[in-house]
Amino acid sequence: MTTVKKNSFPTEIHLSFVSSFFGNQLTFYSGIAVILFTVLVIYFKTGADFYLLLAGTFVTVCLYRIHWFNQFSIASKRQLSEADIALFERHYLIGSSAVALILGVLSAYSIAFSGDVFAELASVNLTMACMVSVVGRNYGSGRAVMLLTVFAVGPIGIAFMYQGGPFMTFMAVLLIPFVMTTQSMATGVREFLFQNVFARRNITIIADRFDTALNNMPHGLFMLDADRKIEVANRKACEVLGLRDQERLKDCDLMAVLRFGVRQSYIGNELQGEILKKFDMLMSGEDTRSLIRFSDSLYLEFSASPRAEGGVVLIFEDVTSRIRAENRILHLARYDTLTGLPNREYFTDLVETSLQKAVRAEQSALMVLNVDELKMINDLHGHAVGDQLLCELARRIQRQVGSKTIAARWMGDEFMIYFQGAGGRSRLEKRLRRFHATLSGPFVVDHVNLQINISAGYAIIPATDFRLADMQIKADLALTDAKIKDRGNCVIFHESMDESYRERQKLKRDLRDAINNGEINVVYQPMFSIDGLRIDCVEALARWKHRQKGPISPQIFIKLAEEMGMVSAITEEVMLRACTDIAGLDNAMAVSVNLSVQDLKNSTVIDVVRSALDKSGLESSRLHLEVTESCFMEDPLVVSRILHDLRAMGVAIAIDDFGTGYSSLSYLDNLPLDIVKIDRSFVHDIVGNSRRLKVLRGTVSLLRELGHEIVIEGVETHEELALLKEYNCADYIQGYIFSPPVPLSAIQELSFRLSKEKRIDRENSKQNA
Repeated sequence: MTTVKKNSFPTEIHLSFVSSFFGNQLTFYSGIAVILFTVLVIYFKTGADFYLLLAGTFVTVCLYRIHWFNQFSIASKRQLSEADIALFERHYLIGSSAVALILGVLSAYSIAFSGDVFAELASVNLTMACMVSVVGRNYGSGRAVMLLTVFAVGPIGIAFMYQGGPFMTFMAVLLIPFVMTTQSMATGVREFLFQNVFARRNITIIADRFDTALNNMPHGLFMLDADRKIEVANRKACEVLGLRDQERLKDCDLMAVLRFGVRQSYIGNELQGEILKKFDMLMSGEDTRSLIRFSDSLYLEFSASPRAEGGVVLIFEDVTSRIRAENRILHLARYDTLTGLPNREYFTDLVETSLQKAVRAEQSALMVLNVDELKMINDLHGHAVGDQLLCELARRIQRQVGSKTIAARWMGDEFMIYFQGAGGRSRLEKRLRRFHATLSGPFVVDHVNLQINISAGYAIIPATDFRLADMQIKADLALTDAKIKDRGNCVIFHESMDESYRERQKLKRDLRDAINNGEINVVYQPMFSIDGLRIDCVEALARWKHRQKGPISPQIFIKLAEEMGMVSAITEEVMLRACTDIAGLDNAMAVSVNLSVQDLKNSTVIDVVRSALDKSGLESSRLHLEVTESCFMEDPLVVSRILHDLRAMGVAIAIDDFGTGYSSLSYLDNLPLDIVKIDRSFVHDIVGNSRRLKVLRGTVSLLRELGHEIVIEGVETHEELALLKEYNCADYIQGYIFSPPVPLSAIQELSFRLSKEKRIDRENSKQNA
């Protein structure tokens, strides 16, 4: 057996062995009483004073030992250092050795000198009896066992040798095996206990470490037996499930514990069946990992490892936050962030899923909604109001949709609605029209009252024949037709629209070829002085004569060019042609060229104007550029900067169709304007409506105060012209009363005729004078 040295084990083990010295005080005090009583009995039997002296010495030693026994009992064991423990051990060794020596002297004296058989037997019996405690109490110290044995047995052996004779010597020799046996027994007990104490300590350390690791795991743990009873549960498991007493979970059924732990979460019968099924698969080993939803507010993810003796170890964690984050990411990927409706991709998936469940008798419809004049609302009230309007419209849509209706924000101010249902085409069409009727009307957004029109186009087809891409084109065509007819209209797709669409696409291709081949012509409409005797400026207007269809209205082909992004190419062509034509005239007539919204999106138009002036040789003061109020809606800061740069070149800036926009007066002060062209709508009915005439006169008065030249457009009757002359409402007149748009040659002829008439008038005036 390996010998364990005192300095080879920790302080707490040393303390445990020293504690064994001072333990079992009942035995200690009863031993004192027996020894003292036996010595006194021997004294009374023999009358030898030596026994009385030994009794006194024994009492003194016992008082010393009692003192240290009491000191040890009141000492704080946790605060004892190795030195303190060694001190107590040393005092114990002194006291116990002294007692052993007293007993040895008692026996030796009785054998050698008392001559009393009772004294001899009583002394030796007492000493041998006390030797039993050497192993029972003092095994913790090999030195103590050795000293006590030698001090107790040594004097007896000396006494036997003192008696002399072979038998007595033999008796003395027999004491040596006794000493060795006692020493060996004590050593064996000590080594055995040392090994067990060390093993227990190591087991305790391992258990503490395991317990610490187990209870500090970031995951919950259940160790189950084959009957799904809990054998081990860690602290995290209790925290996740909201359980308090960790120890009470032992031998409890897992499902009962889970039901109790998630009692605040509603678990329906269907969900319970799903949970049980997943746990069965984990316990049987079919699955090693499973995500289990106990409710929308609790998701636990389990991992299972089978045990060799049956049962399983479940490790789990609360992944509710992760699932919510994943659902949030999925929601962001599937839904529009502004309105909360499905986006285009998710809408497509939802429609495909719905179509897979459709039956043959069902009809399907696709409706496209568009908010009329949302851009105007953004410009007047700000984009925040426009965004809130879209959100409120989305809420109206969501309130109206049914179980087989899917709504999405398609893009910008467009919404896509998919309908599916039985009952025939006419019934579904009525349903769509009722749906559209509930959307338009008044909206109150951020304390702003808005009257909103929603234009809609839709197409209906049997669900089994529905193809989203095709239906989208048809619904868009119907929406385009709805916008052309009137705001807030709802139009169903007809096959003729498809033909119109194809024709429109063909017209776009032809227009592109015409622009690229220089087939866009220019005509001019003159602007006369109010007396009609002088042409001061002409407006250059683009014209397109289609090879098969003949002349195409500017309202059609200019809009097509804007859709194609080619209107700037027309502007560039008209600009160069107009500057070149007017520069070739002998008089100082000016020319006015229209700029579109697309022309003013960047500073390229400045280079176009400069190039046209350079190539034609036209003075910049003879070039007027007309812009409409709609040009300022897109990006007023960019437009203002471009116009200032153009004006700095000497070009005059005119605002066209004044009064038809939404914030006309605000531009008069902020933009570099020279000329204001008042729209025909101001002149209409001024002859018969004095109120309209007053509005026109007031507008003219304001414009003159600001220093602008005034052109009135669309004058067609002599009565209108007479009123304008009477109240001096214009500097220039542009209208059919003087001339429609005509070729350059007609402008030259008209200018020549006016010059001739003026010369004749002057000559007549001289003759009359």
